[in-house]
Amino acid sequence: MEIPKAIFSLAILVILFAVSSSQHVCNPLCKAKEPFNCDKIDTFNRTGFPKNFIFGAATSAYQIEGAAHRALNGWDYYTHRYPEKVPDNSSGDLACDSYNLYKDDVALLKRLKAQAYRFSIAWSRVLPKGKLIGGLDENGITYYNNLINELVANGIEPYVTIFHWDVPQTLEDEYGGFLSPRIVEDFKNYAELLFSRFGDRVKYWITLNQPFSLATKGYGDGSYPPGRCTGCEFGGNSGTEPYKVAHHQLLAHAETVSLYRKRYQKSQGGKIGTTLIGRWFTPLNETSDLDKAASKRAFSFIVGWFLDPLVYGDYPKIMRDMVGDRLPRFTPAQSELVKGSLDFLDYRNGIPIGVQAPSFVYYPPGFRMILSHIRQNYGNPLTYITENGVADYGNLTLPDALADNGRIQNHCSHLSCLKCSIDEGSNVRGYFAWSLMDNYEFGNGYTLRFGMNWVNFTNPIDRREKDSGKWFSKFVAK
Repeated sequence: MEIPKAIFSLAILVILFAVSSSQHVCNPLCKAKEPFNCDKIDTFNRTGFPKNFIFGAATSAYQIEGAAHRALNGWDYYTHRYPEKVPDNSSGDLACDSYNLYKDDVALLKRLKAQAYRFSIAWSRVLPKGKLIGGLDENGITYYNNLINELVANGIEPYVTIFHWDVPQTLEDEYGGFLSPRIVEDFKNYAELLFSRFGDRVKYWITLNQPFSLATKGYGDGSYPPGRCTGCEFGGNSGTEPYKVAHHQLLAHAETVSLYRKRYQKSQGGKIGTTLIGRWFTPLNETSDLDKAASKRAFSFIVGWFLDPLVYGDYPKIMRDMVGDRLPRFTPAQSELVKGSLDFLDYRNGIPIGVQAPSFVYYPPGFRMILSHIRQNYGNPLTYITENGVADYGNLTLPDALADNGRIQNHCSHLSCLKCSIDEGSNVRGYFAWSLMDNYEFGNGYTLRFGMNWVNFTNPIDRREKDSGKWFSKFVAK
């Protein structure tokens, strides 16, 4: 999970900007500010959601596994080459040591009463050279088989993210990673390896995690690996490279979805989608045509950049007009391939109004507004909220870190607004809390903690349940 200045998280595919008002009365109320009055389990719990609604928790490989027994990826190189880019000069070399403690991870999920777990697979752990011709690491395959089997044995559904920003360093060195169209074939082959080895038990696949962040932070301002931008040490062009990287991510996603549907979906019975970041924009002046146009334009350049191709087969017109030749074009065949290349949708959203938290400001009614817009304008697709959470500072005393009432308020307020959206007809089937446990935060190291379980990063086997974890388990179990 990355930490922009004004964002609350969710996950896979859409986010929008203008919503018609509704007369539906939410119970509990969908409120913008505290007190939310939603944290009493006896009056608000999972019984207010559909019976087939899934509650889970989420993590990603680099943020929890540690670097042991795998080849290098871009984050390994970047955090060691530029430790000053992270506030505490840290890396994910150990993190939560989930490579060795995966059974403990599953035990935490079991205690949370989680029905599902979203995690990612480290590309370089299963393909050290990034491609099939470089050979498989069967030890990596065994690790993920063991994790998946442990989840299934405990009645927890695996939701697998294929790529969560950890490009194998060999591919960066060979051809520039996602700067090159060569990545599309290597990504597809990597994904097929996962389908063939794990697809008998994994029924939910997420191709990419927030491609906007990789494009803009990795190639726009250089704050994420590979650290490229105009004026950066490694070179780059902030006016062209983010668009190329986004384009290649979309093509890699579409080719992978096409392959899965043709070769695996019927026999394995799974679904596949992708995760997009989203931000909610409101006009500074609701009566100003210029302000309203600005909010729509901002949406197009952040959300529509990916959503429009996935739904309509091309980039937003405003982007084509303003970016011009710097924006890659889809061929007719590519447009058809990208259009409709998802079975389900997840979402992540944020706006700079609402409740101030250590890492950002969050606004629970944004859930309702965005989901309403999706329902009304995008055919009400099957949707999962695969990432939502809030941070505390990493330097709190242990008693203060465990007494995380603010995190309870964040989850219950968003769940209140989510329930309201479902009552209004939005086709949402799941909610994943970020995060299962404190972990390495991209760009922030260990200075922020998002977990419902506390982790001692010098001895990661030492984990403590926070008040939010206790609340979540009661909410789900009720």
